[in-house]
Amino acid sequence: MDISNFDKTRPYNNQEIHAAIERIVQHPFFAKYISFVFPEIEITTITNSLLNLKTVKEFQVFVMKQFVNNIIKNTTSGISAKGFEKLDDRKKCMFISNHRDILFDAALFNFFLYQHSLDTCEITFGSNLMNDSFFVEIGKINKMFKINRGGTPKEIFNNSLTVSHYMRYAITEKFQSTWIAQRNGRTKDGNDKTEVAVLKMFAMSSPKDFVENLEEINITPLAISYEYESCDFLKVREIYISRRKKYEKAPREDFGSILQGIQQWKGHIQMVACDSITHDELVFCNSLNRNEKFSQLAQIIDQRIYSNFQLWKNNYIAYDLLNKANAFKTLYTKEEQENFIEYATTGLQKIEGNQQELMEIFLGIYANPVKNRLSFDSIHQLLINQ
Repeated sequence: MDISNFDKTRPYNNQEIHAAIERIVQHPFFAKYISFVFPEIEITTITNSLLNLKTVKEFQVFVMKQFVNNIIKNTTSGISAKGFEKLDDRKKCMFISNHRDILFDAALFNFFLYQHSLDTCEITFGSNLMNDSFFVEIGKINKMFKINRGGTPKEIFNNSLTVSHYMRYAITEKFQSTWIAQRNGRTKDGNDKTEVAVLKMFAMSSPKDFVENLEEINITPLAISYEYESCDFLKVREIYISRRKKYEKAPREDFGSILQGIQQWKGHIQMVACDSITHDELVFCNSLNRNEKFSQLAQIIDQRIYSNFQLWKNNYIAYDLLNKANAFKTLYTKEEQENFIEYATTGLQKIEGNQQELMEIFLGIYANPVKNRLSFDSIHQLLINQ
């Protein structure tokens, strides 16, 4: 395999770190953003320390660990992880995750890997987010590799093929796990669902049969849940507009979402490394006809995510409000319900549109995870598990 074909896709290697950091410290964005990571340290001290870094791991420990720590300290009530003790650096994975925040989902995942003494993994990064050299440099030092978005059908196919080959190369030859979202872009309506096209992309890079092909990359689902949905009111606005016309993003809108995702109050966050897809599950999928193989695999991944998604009081409150029911009234207080309604009302008043419809969209974002859990568990079993 000619790995030079990946030069426009792959992250930086250790030999490229110093030159990239030199470019970063000279960028006009540098002083502003580095002060967020190290608010109490002189800029010259930080610059000198950065220029002395020699490896990707040193950069991640020195910069990204502190970056994530600051976000946790300033915007969360606490974080928790489950299932990471099952992961083994000797068996690399294709991690496929539900996706709620542009930046923090993957950043927190690598943070948890580091906390559990595991190697961090390589992360997909959409080309639509690489509009400025500063963020390109940071991303490529931080083990991010590019997925090209958009283009003609032929370009989309060729881009998908390149990414598929790169991810398989990363797992089987570089011995680096990879992270990818279960769909193209974030879940906007709270309804996490794996896109079959993503799974078909995994398989494009190998001529092996379905089972051997996908078993080789060790597909492992991840479930992340936020007590307060990242960019919830921005998502409400987008859904509302999309019901009426094609939604067109404003210039640098994705960048604004990244900043809001960083700064917004998140409450509690939990991430679960679910059980990997097994040989027997792949054999079962393979027993179905061609079109159903990947659909069944997507359902298995979704079931892993739904059953491991931490449901918060906000989710239960929203479900009951949306359905005008009291199914989960024992799981929250009247005061907590009133606080959630006030939070919703205050945020929605800043959005132009029919407030009743906006509220319905907002509640749906928080209620859909409960609805999805109920599709696999009875209400009785759900209450037992909480």
